[in-house]
Amino acid sequence: MTDTMQYGDDAAEEFRGSVREWITENAPPELTGVFDWRTREIPGYRVEQIVEAKRHPAHVEWERRCVEGGFVCPLWPVAAGGRGWNRVQKAIFEEELHAAGVPRIDRGMGEFLVGPTIVARGTAEQQARLLPPIISGQHRYCQGFSEPEYGSDLAGLQTRGAVDGDELVVTGQKIWTSGAVDANMIFLLCRTDPAAAKHRGLTFAVAEFGPHNGFDVRPIRQMSGAYDFAEEFISGARTPLSNVIGGLGEGWSVAMTTLGLERDFNLPTLSLDFLHEFGRMADRVRESGRNSDPVVRQTLARAWSHVAIMRMFAKRLLADEEGTADMVSSTKLFWSEYHRWVSTEDLDLDGAAGMLRPAGDGYPTTPIQDSFLAARAATIYAGTSQIQRNIIAERVLGLPR
Repeated sequence: MTDTMQYGDDAAEEFRGSVREWITENAPPELTGVFDWRTREIPGYRVEQIVEAKRHPAHVEWERRCVEGGFVCPLWPVAAGGRGWNRVQKAIFEEELHAAGVPRIDRGMGEFLVGPTIVARGTAEQQARLLPPIISGQHRYCQGFSEPEYGSDLAGLQTRGAVDGDELVVTGQKIWTSGAVDANMIFLLCRTDPAAAKHRGLTFAVAEFGPHNGFDVRPIRQMSGAYDFAEEFISGARTPLSNVIGGLGEGWSVAMTTLGLERDFNLPTLSLDFLHEFGRMADRVRESGRNSDPVVRQTLARAWSHVAIMRMFAKRLLADEEGTADMVSSTKLFWSEYHRWVSTEDLDLDGAAGMLRPAGDGYPTTPIQDSFLAARAATIYAGTSQIQRNIIAERVLGLPR
């Protein structure tokens, strides 16, 4: 199994050659030693570790070259500052980056969630004003949807938004805010019409994020010791009405656009990362001399077969630009449950030592322990495994609710 897939298209292979040449000419040689970029997408790395790696001069220079070369947000339309690539082109680019051991410069939720939402639902003025700062990296977004009593029942949220002149004033609380560690902007839902039906009284807006704008941000420590989420107490945060996307009271519809994007899990890149992770696991088995143990060999065989299936899932997704409900739900369910299983098996290879944290201040854990602890979250966020099974059962198999 290789790092690249064949797409049976001369144009695709010509495109591969052009991006490979650009990467070779522009990637700083020392960048590959800064971080293991080939597994960055897999749940387990602490956000603060990645943020620190991005501060390295080699990464800063690589980011500058990618921005200047137009290789940031490449799926966006050309009019929005992207390249208008299709998913196959994006996959080829990511395969070549993976082969070179260097990261794709992405803008996180700005690129994958709020940016495409603004493209789909925002005005021309909003697109011209809000999209360029995402590409440049000036605006770094987090997501403010969930509340303490309203996670799965998103339409029931209670954070209020009041119109004050030409501004929206937001008061309430958010929790499990992804991306809060390094964010300076937030896209959120608030209730602007309490008298309306709960799905109809919501508004989607973007706002400056931080204490200077009424956001009391409190990081939430996870069982891995990481602070990848936060909760916020919002006291009169202000944002111009020009930052409301889709219009007052249209937040539910806009949020459904965003959530539809959230479940497109970048599987081509993720399957490459899992392939690399499998290689590291196999190396550990060889180094420990357990490669002749039939039980361990059976575990490796199961892991390899699952990664191979993910690569086939990825190719199928790329063949369908729209992405059907069965494919999106099946792939999310498959990879998240696989990683929960394989991270447990990987930790078991360490035996009793795997149950002990390293000595040191704070809450130190090994990378394998981090992966084991974080893998559970992947079966919960962006639609739990139970929700994905319901979608497959009802929408694909036609079973009763």
